[in-house]
Formats: sequence, structure tokens, C-alpha cells
Amino acid sequence: MKIFQTAIYSVIILLVFSTQVAGQKKSYIKSADDAFEDERYTIAIERYQKAYTKVKKNPVERDRISFQLAECYRITGEMRRANLQYRRLIRNGYDSKEPIILLHHANALKAEENLEEARQYYELYDKKMPKDPRGAYGIQACDMIPQWKEFESKYEVIEEKGLNSREADFAPAFANENYNALIFTSTRDGSKGKKIDEWTNQSFSSLFISRQDRKDQWSTPALLDDQEDGINSEANEGTATMTGDFGTLYFTRCPTEENMKNGCQIYTSRRTGRLWSVPELVPLGLDSSEAVGHPTLSQDMMTIYFSSNRPGGFGGKDIWVAFRESPGKPFGRPYNLGPVINTPGDEMYPHLRADTILYFASDGHPGLGGLDIFYTVPDTSNNWSAPVNMGVPINSPADDFAIIFYPEGEKGFFSSNRNARRSKEDIFSFIIPPVEFTLAGTIRDDRTLQPVPGARVDIIGSDGISMTARTSDRGIYMFGKSQIMPQTTYEINVSRDNYFNASGRVTTVGLEKSRDLTRDFVLEPIPEEPIMLPEILYELAKWDLLPQYQDSLQELITTLDENPTLVIELASHTDNRDTYERNDILSQRRAQSVVDYLIERGIDADRLVAKGYGERVPRKLEKDIVRDGYLFPAGTWLTEEYIDALPTTVHREAAHWLNRRTEFRVLSKDFIPKPKNVDITRTVQIQLNPDDNVLNYTLAPRTGLITAPCVVNGYTIQFTLDPKLRAQISVEEAMKLLSSGAIGKEDFVGNPEEILAGGTIANRAVLIIKDFTIANKTINNVEFMVNTNLGYPLLIGDAVLSAFGNYSIDTQQKRIIFRNKQ
Repeated sequence: MKIFQTAIYSVIILLVFSTQVAGQKKSYIKSADDAFEDERYTIAIERYQKAYTKVKKNPVERDRISFQLAECYRITGEMRRANLQYRRLIRNGYDSKEPIILLHHANALKAEENLEEARQYYELYDKKMPKDPRGAYGIQACDMIPQWKEFESKYEVIEEKGLNSREADFAPAFANENYNALIFTSTRDGSKGKKIDEWTNQSFSSLFISRQDRKDQWSTPALLDDQEDGINSEANEGTATMTGDFGTLYFTRCPTEENMKNGCQIYTSRRTGRLWSVPELVPLGLDSSEAVGHPTLSQDMMTIYFSSNRPGGFGGKDIWVAFRESPGKPFGRPYNLGPVINTPGDEMYPHLRADTILYFASDGHPGLGGLDIFYTVPDTSNNWSAPVNMGVPINSPADDFAIIFYPEGEKGFFSSNRNARRSKEDIFSFIIPPVEFTLAGTIRDDRTLQPVPGARVDIIGSDGISMTARTSDRGIYMFGKSQIMPQTTYEINVSRDNYFNASGRVTTVGLEKSRDLTRDFVLEPIPEEPIMLPEILYELAKWDLLPQYQDSLQELITTLDENPTLVIELASHTDNRDTYERNDILSQRRAQSVVDYLIERGIDADRLVAKGYGERVPRKLEKDIVRDGYLFPAGTWLTEEYIDALPTTVHREAAHWLNRRTEFRVLSKDFIPKPKNVDITRTVQIQLNPDDNVLNYTLAPRTGLITAPCVVNGYTIQFTLDPKLRAQISVEEAMKLLSSGAIGKEDFVGNPEEILAGGTIANRAVLIIKDFTIANKTINNVEFMVNTNLGYPLLIGDAVLSAFGNYSIDTQQKRIIFRNKQ
């Protein structure tokens, strides 16, 4: 009986213990799942790790927890750990239940720049989930990344160390109209919130401000507002933007209520002097648990773009837009920007530039990895163009986001965690630096290879500008950045007393990046002794210069052209196998035939003296020469006695051949070149720049955009250049053209009765300009959009300007340079 009772008690204890263990397992798992649902990912990681140890023998629950753990790692930016989990899950076949694993694994491989393997997993995902464009986008990205790296954009990226800390610093916004102060988000020490964010495991973020001095140094960042009930609170504040008048701040705030999923909302605060008003919620008709943030506004404050995960989107976070009737009224119902912009991934951090270009960050479109920055523009029907990746170096395999631009030029700031090993998110600046060139070189003596000091270096540009420099004691010359211009070809001439001149050419035409050009020269000393010309042979007892030997004089012609102050003697020598008188006459006639040929080739006759020496000056060999198998050593005088003493007829013939020669020597170096005759009967078209067509421009005072004249159907108008935009004309300018007869109703696309109703022209009407002229070049049938809000008479982009030919912009001399199409 006791044995039976003991057994009963043991079974009861075992059942109770088993129940407790099972309860503990469920408790760990539920608490982890709850933390994940509440977006407290760092807490969820700890709980999933504990839960995993309890379910190792349950493969189904084990893989589910591994998947949740991987998602936590991915969302918190720990991609290496996430990828280890994804690999394990794929080996276990869990991708059949959660195909998204294949996409996340491919993204991680792409971020590691393992494109070949990444492509394989994108293809697997695309096959399993053909309706999700991210698979096809990933395949496309793997093909495009090598091109993006090979053909980097012109931007130069610099880390702003004066703004960054070891914590997260991101999402800058300009703080004043001087654009010398930035408001940005940071989790650094000193932030208002004192607790730890259970999503990021960092301090709660606050908004900070830093100002740039005249030396471009940033002040120590300080809290933007530390008032009670001010902008910064115990919650997360971040991703702000100022209105166009810099009087109102819009920013993102995410509450921190514990044990629940907290959404984010957009708030606004007005600035009065150095004080800020109590923030007010911007009502956008959204649920408090939804994430709403990253605001950007149009210049008139009537339109707001933001990012949100609200229902009705295309996946994760999408970009939405809302409108209002006046700045004092609330915004209406938000609209999703649609599938051209938004993907099943995340689209965030929108930035509206000049009301015409929308920049945003996305991990759904084809990119290098993580979030990439894209831009898009609307057409005449307000349809967004396909997003364009900004490429390298703006984008990287890491997260790149939150871009902003100065109002003038291609420069601004953006955020990236590309330095994740030593810090978290950082702020970077970018600029397209001016294209600048220098020209330098060394002049050396051809005989000694030593530097030639005091040599004169003249350069003449295809723009008609000439400059001169002298070589230093080390033989170095240099022309600086202010002297060497873009899209210009330079002819170089180097001269020095007692040296032959040297010439060359360099060009900056077609060079799109700054470069230090180098062109070295070797100057040949003018010898006292005659210089023998290449082989020139005559028929026996003849003096006519045979055509096949005329090319032998080309080098001499070049020397005379490059040294226009030289006067030379052309000397001809015969062998000794005739009388002195006959050889003198023959050699004189041969020398004269060379002179006559040079005159025909444009050399001034006053620079040439023909002299026949007959047999009177036998040749002295300067070096060993082998002729017909016989060696004639250096220093030999080929006198009649020497030749007669040679052992064989063939040997003597070789010596006679060596004695027959044509030479030149410099008689003087001070000839003054005569002006060349110009045929005034010819029609000569003069261009400012033979290589290019040049158009001078000015900068618009408010925006700094390029402004220059053009001719529209015979009427001169100032156009403004914004490369990324389509061609537009203001309604006022279009009405002037209409009133003057330069355009008519037949030039509009569509029903002219509707377009020209009410004594004006409908906004966004399409106008065809028949003749559009810039810099004496005309293109035809150019499409312009009428814009009632355009602040310029005429605005064109790169698409129109490129139709006139390849062009470049010289920012120093303020000119647009067109290169003729080949």
C-alpha cells in the first residue's frame, strides 16, 4: 500500500512540475511576442534568446522563434546577426513558410557586396513571390551596382565630424535663412529623454542645433529647446523641417508609454526670437498607434509630404501627401503617392526641393543596400516619374537617407550609417566641387637632361586668351587654377636663347573632374656645327629634289615653323669624283632646290641661304657608322686621301656615299617674322572660342539658378536653368507671346477653346515653341508647360539644353560652353 501511495505522489509531483515548465515556456514566448508586437525589439531579443533554449526539441517553435529573432536583429540594424539566423532558417526549409526570408537574406548579401549569391536568392524570392516587385528590383540592383560604382556621380561626400558623436546623429534641417545653422536629431548625451529606447537600446532622441562660423567650423551642438512643455520632451523627437520663412518648425514626436505600441505624430512649433511656442499636434486624421513622421512642406505651406505605415499603403512605411486651403487651416485627408513611389518595403524621409523635386529614402527600389536616396519629379498631369537612384557616393551598401539641399548649387547634407563600426548614424555633407585645372611641367636640356631655368612658356587658349610663365631654377613652370579654364585647348610654345623652340598641346575639353595637367618638354640646344638632314638622294649629276625625298625635310619645316626667328644655311656636299668647279655648281644647285622646296612650303625666303660646298668640306664622323658591312669609326675624316687608301671599290663607294650630304646650320636667331597676307575677299566667321560656342550667364538673386538670354520665335527672353526639371513658361510670358503674335492657338496641344478660356492660359497647358534659339543655335518644336506659379519667365532643364549639343558650365567665368555634336 505504501509503495502504491508513493508512486501516486511521484506521478502527481511530475505532472505539477511538467505543467510549471510548460507554463514557463509559454510565459517566455508570450512576453517575447508581446515585446515584438509593441516594437520593443531589444527587449524582445533578450526574451526570444531565453525562449529559444526552452524549445530546442520543438523544431516548429524553434524555427518560428529564430525567425522572430532574425527580424529583431534586422530591424535594429544588426544585419550580420540577422543573416546568420536567415541562413539557418533557409537550411531548415523555413522559407517555404516565410518566403520573405529569401528577400532579407538577399538584401544582407547585397549589403556585404556579395552580388552573385544575392542575385540567386533574389531570383528564388521572385519565383516564389512574383507579385512582390522587390525580387525583380533586387535582380536589377545586382546588375546596376557595378555600373554605379564604375561611373560615380560628381558629388564629393565629407563626414561632418563637428556635428557627429558616437551615438546616432541624423536628419539635418536648415534652421535659418542664412543656411548656416542646422537642426538635427541625436541620441547623444544631453538629450532630454533620460530613459533607454527599447527599440534601439539608445537614449531617447532630441532635437539639437549647431551653427557654422565664417571658417566653416560647427559650434558644439546644443538642445534646440529645453523649456518645460517645449519641443524636446521625455519622448523621442526627431526629423524636423522649417517652413520657407523659417518661422515654424514641423517635427516628429514618438510617445514613450510603456508596455504598448506607441505611434508617432507630427507636431509644429512657432519661433519668436529665440523662444518656441508649445508644440501642437498636426491633425492628419490618423490613428495614434500609427507611425507618422518625417514632414516636408511646400514653400507656400499648403502641401505636406510625410511617411506613415497607415492602412491603405503598399507595404511598410509609405510616403503620403495632404493639402490645405490656407496656412492657417488644417490639412485634408492624406493621399498615398502610389506604387511608382511606394513599394512593399519602406519609403521614408521625404524632402521637397524647390517645390519640384521630391527626394526620399527607400529599401524597396533597386539600390546598393539598406536605404538608398532617390528622387522623382511630377509631369504635367502630376504623375510621378520613376524614381532615380542618386548612385555612388551619395548611396552606399549601408543606410543613406534624409537628404537636404542648399537653395543654390548642388550641395547639402544627408545621413548615413556607413561608419557603423565606430559610430551609429552620422551626418555627411556633399557638393559637386568646381572643376578646376592646373598646368605644370619641367623643361630639360636634351643633351644634359638638366633643368633649363629662365625658359619662356607661352600658352594660347582656344578661347583666345594667352599667358606667359618662366621656368624656375629647377626648370619648372606652372599655370594656376585661375588661368587654365574648362573646355579649352591650349597650344604651348617653349623658348630659350640658344635652344630650338618646342611646342605641344593640352586640353581640358571633355574633362569632367578637376585635374592637374602635366606637360614636360626637352629643349634641344642649337649646335655650332651643321646638322645633317635625313637621307636626300639625287639622280647622277642632277639637282632636282625627287618627290620621294621631300618628306625627309618635314622635320626641318616643323623646326622652322616652331622657331620663326631663325635664319639658316642649307649646305650641300658632293663626293670628290669630278672637278672642283663642276662639284661646286652641282652642290649649289642641289642646295637651292632644297631652299626652293622650303619656300613652296611657306618658309620665308629671307630665312634661307643656299650654299654649295662641293667636295671642299669632307665629312668628319661623330659616331661609328656601318655602311655596306664596313665600319667607319667615329672621328674619321673622309678626305680624298683616306678614301683612296681604302682596300676595295665597295669600301670606297660606301665612303663616297657618306660624304654626299645635305646639312643646315643656324646663321642668326633674330629674324623678325613678317605679317602674313590675309585674303580679305573671303568671308570669315569669328567665334569667341573655336572649340565651343559660349553663352554668358548671370545668377538669379533669390535662387542662384543660371539665367541667360534665348530667342523664342524671334522674341528675346531670359531663361532660367534647373537641370532636373522639364521646360516651363510662366503664364505672364506666354500671354506676352500670344499678344505679340509670336504664338497662336494652333501652338497649344489640346482644345484651344478650353486652354485659352477666360482671357488667360490654363495652368499646365502644353505649348509648342517652333523656333528656340540659344547661342546662335536653333532647335525646333520644343514642348513647354505653362505654369501659373513659375517665378521665372522661362525655365528649361538638361533635356532641352542638351538638344543644343554637349555642354559644360564654367562657374568661374559664368558661361555655358557648347561643344558641337560630332
